[in-house]
Amino acid sequence: MWEMASQRIAFGKTLVEIGKENKDLVVLGADLSSSTKTSFFEKEFPERFFNCGIAEANMMGVAAGLAASGKTVVASTFAVFATGRCYDQVRQSIAYPALNVKIVASHAGITVGGDGASHQTAEDIALMKVIPNMKVVVPVDAIETKKAVRAIIEEEGPYYMRMGRSDVPTITDEGDNFKIGKASMMREGSDVTIIATGIMVSQALKAAEMLRLEGIEAMVVNMSTIKPLDSTTTLMAAKKTGAVVTAEEHSVIFGLGNSVAITLGEKYPVPLKRVGIPDTFGESGEWNELMIKYGLTPDDIVSAVEDVIKQK
Repeated sequence: MWEMASQRIAFGKTLVEIGKENKDLVVLGADLSSSTKTSFFEKEFPERFFNCGIAEANMMGVAAGLAASGKTVVASTFAVFATGRCYDQVRQSIAYPALNVKIVASHAGITVGGDGASHQTAEDIALMKVIPNMKVVVPVDAIETKKAVRAIIEEEGPYYMRMGRSDVPTITDEGDNFKIGKASMMREGSDVTIIATGIMVSQALKAAEMLRLEGIEAMVVNMSTIKPLDSTTTLMAAKKTGAVVTAEEHSVIFGLGNSVAITLGEKYPVPLKRVGIPDTFGESGEWNELMIKYGLTPDDIVSAVEDVIKQK
């Protein structure tokens, strides 16, 4: 249905392009550059790449120091390490002084697959979005990843950007607009709104086609910025359809669904159901099998839609 492509490779190649334009761009790694694809930048600009080793907390401190010296810094490692292992350094040294550090994490969510619960993170968005000054971006595919990397580097201040390990469907076009804090309409609909992020946007589009066969027209929204949330589009969609389902490869407790629920609860309450990872750790397995086990399939979205429509 769609071509599959790597967000990590798109990220690495875009860093090289920007590095040629911006001589103040510095990239840091934590002994995982071949996996995060910052190795592309390392090969092209060895004098502007620093491997901080398996010392992620120190990497964030180095990033803060370089940013305080006027550099634009990209610090990259796996999501579970970028957020959990060095939370204090991110909060105190990067976010509190609002330094120009972009934390770009790969291998997020349960689609890491065989590495299991120790390397899977369903709480990284929650940890980052609650920190003042921190903005959180989750691009949907390789094309949007390229645009998101450029956008976060061009803007001042701290960012957290999340990518998965596996190749993902390419569902956007090069000509599509991308703006931080602005959702994009993937499909119009009048009966229900599905607000999704990351890999779950393609799952939502598949679910919308399944729902169409039932006579239900679902609007699908790609919420690529989790913080700041596009409340304008969220409220518009809720008013138009009267029911909302959120979908994310993240814990349902404090991710996209939580932000949408708060926005609607305060301003325009409608029936709402959240599709995401339940309050549990993951496990080792093939990523597509884990998506089924943890309720992240088009069938799960269809079931949630059917439930909220009954509540209208």
